[in-house]
Amino acid sequence: MLALHNYLILSAILFSIGTIGVLVRRNAIVIFMCVEMMLNAVNLTFIAFSRHLGNIDGQVFVFFVMTVAAAEAAVGLALMIAFYKNRESVDVEDINMMKL
Repeated sequence: MLALHNYLILSAILFSIGTIGVLVRRNAIVIFMCVEMMLNAVNLTFIAFSRHLGNIDGQVFVFFVMTVAAAEAAVGLALMIAFYKNRESVDVEDINMMKL
């Protein structure tokens, strides 16, 4: 059985990788994947503390975070598909060229 700090270290590593990916990458799909990785790192922290404290509040909160993440992924993917149809690129620098 792993201790709480092992889960927190893994969560910090995953969150750091996701943050670096968001700051460094230019592809919108990769950026969304890194945001999802950051959300999963936070979920891991919630689950670890929930298990450590012996209540299910963290697990319930993770359920809501996963629901919001699924909706965000669906909307984000739809926006990227629409943008790709117009510009044939999902590069973040090209997104600022969109006009109403």
